[in-house]
Amino acid sequence: MQTLLLVALLGSLAAVSAVPTDKVKWCVKSEKELEKCVALAAKAPAFTCVRRLSTIECIIAIKAGEADAITLDGGDIYTAGLNNYDLAPIIAEDYGTSSDTCYYAVAVVKKGTAFDITGLEGKKSCHTGVGKSAGWNIPVGTLLSMNLIQWSGVEDTPVEDAVSRFFSGSCAPGSAPGSKLCQLCTGDCSKSHTEPYYDYEGAFACLKDGGGDVAFVKHLTVPDSEKPNYELLCKDGSRAPIDKYMTCNLARVSAHAVVSRKDPQLADLIWNSLNSVQDFQLFSSEAYAHSKNPDVKDSTVRLVRVPANTDSFLYLGAEYVSIVHSITKEPTSSASPAIKWCAVGHTETTKCDEWSIASVDEDAAAIECRTSTTVEGCIKMIMSGNADAIAVDGGQVYTAGKCGLVPAMVEQYNADLCSNPGDKSSYYAVAVVKRSSGLTWDTLKGHKSCHTGLGRTAGWNIPMGQIYSQTQDCDFTKFFSSGCAPGSDPSSSFCSQCVGSGKSVGDESKCKASAEEQYYGYAGAFRCLVEGAGHVALIKHTIVPENSNGKGPEWARGVIAHDYQLICPGQAARVEISEYARCNLAAVPAHAVVTRPDTYSKVVRILNEQQAKFGSSVSDDAPFRMFHSDLGNNLLFKDSTKCLQTIPKGKSYETFLGPEYLTAMKALRQCGESTPELEKSCTFHPCQQKT
Repeated sequence: MQTLLLVALLGSLAAVSAVPTDKVKWCVKSEKELEKCVALAAKAPAFTCVRRLSTIECIIAIKAGEADAITLDGGDIYTAGLNNYDLAPIIAEDYGTSSDTCYYAVAVVKKGTAFDITGLEGKKSCHTGVGKSAGWNIPVGTLLSMNLIQWSGVEDTPVEDAVSRFFSGSCAPGSAPGSKLCQLCTGDCSKSHTEPYYDYEGAFACLKDGGGDVAFVKHLTVPDSEKPNYELLCKDGSRAPIDKYMTCNLARVSAHAVVSRKDPQLADLIWNSLNSVQDFQLFSSEAYAHSKNPDVKDSTVRLVRVPANTDSFLYLGAEYVSIVHSITKEPTSSASPAIKWCAVGHTETTKCDEWSIASVDEDAAAIECRTSTTVEGCIKMIMSGNADAIAVDGGQVYTAGKCGLVPAMVEQYNADLCSNPGDKSSYYAVAVVKRSSGLTWDTLKGHKSCHTGLGRTAGWNIPMGQIYSQTQDCDFTKFFSSGCAPGSDPSSSFCSQCVGSGKSVGDESKCKASAEEQYYGYAGAFRCLVEGAGHVALIKHTIVPENSNGKGPEWARGVIAHDYQLICPGQAARVEISEYARCNLAAVPAHAVVTRPDTYSKVVRILNEQQAKFGSSVSDDAPFRMFHSDLGNNLLFKDSTKCLQTIPKGKSYETFLGPEYLTAMKALRQCGESTPELEKSCTFHPCQQKT
C-alpha cells in the first residue's frame, strides 16, 4: 500500500510532457530533501531532483516548467494558486483515521506554566513560518478574531507589526532579518532549513529549548515520548492534554498536498508513475539523520488523489481562504467600498452593468460586476475573492454551503411579509402538464421532461428526489425518454431537447446553465413545455400565471393559463394551476444571496441600501429596477421578488434550507451523477467545512 501511495505522490511530480520517458522534476529546498529525492530517483529513474533555496522559488520554477511538483502546506498552496502562479493541488497527504486528509492547528505550551490563550500577550512565540497554516495563518487569524491582537488592517500597517507588538519576542521564519519576529531564531530566520527553528519540528524545538512560551504547530508534531510534558491551549481558555487535539485546537485545516501545473495528463502521469516505485520508504525520515518530513510528512499514512479541476481555493475551503484574506497584504473585498456581484452569462452581465452605473454615488459605485458562464463558476470566484455575492436557488445554496459560503439575504415573494422578517420566504415546486396531454404523475414515465437546470431545486432536486424514492434507480434516463436539463453533459439525453440561443448552427449555448439557453430557468422550462419540447415542466408555482394571459415575454403572448394543469404524487387526477397548495412536490426555501463569511456584513448593508433605491417600490420608469428584467426572465434576482430579507448572521445553510430539504438532497446525493463536480471538490475532505 505504501508503495502505491508513494507512487501516487511522486506521480504528482509528473513531468510537463506526457511522454513516459521524460523526467519528473521534483523541487527540493534542503540538503536532506535532496538526499531523499536522490534516493527515490535511484529507485525510480523516471524522477529527478531540482534544488531551489525556498518554497517560493520552487513555485516559480514549477510555473516556468523548470520543476514539476512540490509538497506544500495550506498557506503555500494558497500562494501557489494565485493568478501569477496558477498551480493546483493534485495529491493530498492522508494522516489516518484521526484526521484523514486534514490536520489540526494547535497551540502547544509546557506543562506547569500558568497562562491560557487569553494570556498570550507579552509571551514569546514560536511559529513554523510566516504564511504557513498551523504556524501563522490560523493562530494569527484566531487571535485577531478573538480581539486579543489589535490591528487596524493592512491599509495602515502590516499584520506582522501587530504580531510583533503582541508578543515580547518570536521566531517566525520568513520575517525580515533583524526584526522582533526573528529575535528568537538561531539561524538566518528564513523559511528554509538553514533556520533550525523553521517548520513544525523547528517551532517545537524553539519551545522545548526554552526560546519561546508557545509553539504554533500541527497536532502530530509533539513526539509520543514528550507528550506528558506539554499541553494544548484551547480557545475556551482551558488547557488539555496533547492527544485531545480534536476538541482543543485552533482550527482544522487541509492536509499538505502535492501541487503542480494545471495539466490533467501531467497529474495522471505522476500518479501512475508512482506505482512503479518499489522498496522505498516515502513516509519515513529515519534514513536522513537530524531531519524530519523531507519531501513528504512522516505522519502521512497514504496519499489520496484530489478530484479533477480542484483549484487551491476549493481545496483549502472558503473559511480558510477568508482567514488568509484577512491577514495578508493583498487588497481584500471586505476593504473595498463595493460589492463585486457575479453575473451568469451576457444578459445578466448587461443588467448588472446597468445596476453598477445606477449605483454610483459620490463618484463611487456600490456594485461592481464580475462574469462567469455558470453559477458554479461564480461560487468559485466568490471563494477566491474575485467576486463577492450572487443570488442562487436552494440547490445552489446547498452546494455553496458545502464550499464554505453562507446565506446572507433571502428573496421574499409576498409583499405583505416584507415588513415581517420573521416570516420565512418559500415557494412550491410543481409539475405542470398540458391539459390536453392526459398525463398524471403515475403515467409520467417514458415521456419528455423540461427542467430549470441540473441541480436546481424545483427543476431537478425535488422532482428527481421523488422519482429516486420511487424507483431507487439513479439512471433517470430510464424514467424520462429525453428532456432539457441545462447544465447536463452535452451528450446526455437531458440535453437533446434544449435549443440554445436559437442559432441554427454552431450554438455553444445549447444546454448551458445560463440565460443564453432559451429553456434555462423557470420561464425557460415552461417555454420548453409550451413549445412541445417536453411533456412536463418542473418549475415553481408562480411561473404559469407570470407567463400567460398576456403576461411575460414575446414567446408567451399566446399562452392561455387554462390550457395547463398540475400533477403530483398521490393524486391520480390533474388539478388547476391555482391549486398548488394541495398539489405540489414540496414547499422549498426561496432563493438566497450567498457570500463569504468575511463579506457577509458588507453585502447585507449594501443590498439593503440598493433595494431602498431600486427595489419593488420604485416606479416603472426608474433608471434601474433590481427585481425586473428587460432582456429575459429572472436576471440577477427572481422577477417575482418583492424584497430581500436579512438572514441572521451565523445561520448555516443547513438551517436555512431546513430538515426536509436536506433529507431530499441527501437522498438525491446517493446518485453521484447528481452531485456537481464543484461540490465533489468542496467535500473532498471534511476540513473544508466549518467545524
